[in-house]
Amino acid sequence: MPRLSLIVPLAAALTLSACATSPYTGPVEVTRFVAPDPAGLGRGPIIVYFPDEVSNTAAQAAIKAAVERELAMLGYTIVAQEGRGIQVAAVRSSRRPINAGVANRRGPVNVGVGGQTGGFGSGVGMGVGINLGGGREGPAANTELSVRITNDANATLWEGRAQLTTGVKSPYSQVDISARTLAAGLFRGFPGGNGETVTIDVSKLQGQ
Repeated sequence: MPRLSLIVPLAAALTLSACATSPYTGPVEVTRFVAPDPAGLGRGPIIVYFPDEVSNTAAQAAIKAAVERELAMLGYTIVAQEGRGIQVAAVRSSRRPINAGVANRRGPVNVGVGGQTGGFGSGVGMGVGINLGGGREGPAANTELSVRITNDANATLWEGRAQLTTGVKSPYSQVDISARTLAAGLFRGFPGGNGETVTIDVSKLQGQ
């Protein structure tokens, strides 16, 4: 009996230890808006660009490649210059640390088609130079990706935002993986319902 009484709490302690060291990865939360008359959306030529300066060129390249891949899978033709009949996908991204023990509780984006997407961040520091919590497990950083698609007359056809909260040791904290995952979630079921917010488990976005 004494030996059994020692084994039970020891097993419980090991279980708690294993849980405490598991990398934290939250679901991808996606919010989208669709114009009442999105003529031409999802087809034709489109250019991807970043309206804000991004200091991390490697992160910018990873995000651009991920967004272009998703757009091409939708049926768009990626081009390098703006022009007549060419749609524009404006991309913004950011990564912000989360205070210890406090998960990100921001609500869904509260702007509609044609509104300003302020607060999405410029992407400065994306993936580098950020303290993700000094090795603690749990929510450590929130990464966001937003895209607004406009036509050649600068009318907004579609816009959306995807965000993902990760821990320090989560593989989804890596810029290339988070970029692909956020882009896949953002354009999954494109164009989606106007004003809808959905959450998607990252496991459902692997390989997409």
